[in-house]
Amino acid sequence: QVQLVESGGGSVRPGGSLKLSCAASGFIFSLANMSWYRQAPGKEREWVASIDSTGRITKHADSVKGRFTISRDNYKKTVSLQMNSLETEDTAVYYCKTRNTWGQGTQVTVSS
Repeated sequence: QVQLVESGGGSVRPGGSLKLSCAASGFIFSLANMSWYRQAPGKEREWVASIDSTGRITKHADSVKGRFTISRDNYKKTVSLQMNSLETEDTAVYYCKTRNTWGQGTQVTVSS
């Protein structure tokens, strides 16, 4: 079945960096658009970034533009989110998504 498994979360100080990865299986990854979302405590889940099946077209939310970069490796069947200049407001559980399938999420905590 379709499965998405996120990894790479953790705790970091403001200004630091993390790289999240999402390993996909159970579908033809090279044909699928992929997205990252996040949900902060007490807030609704929000879209962070998307990438098309080829990797040539990416979009990022205004709140992360210039700091986060989504990318993919169709051979390894992974999608990544490089997060730089992290802020306390970036603290959230980050989820990988394709169509109607979500991963289990990975926690990112930004705190001094």
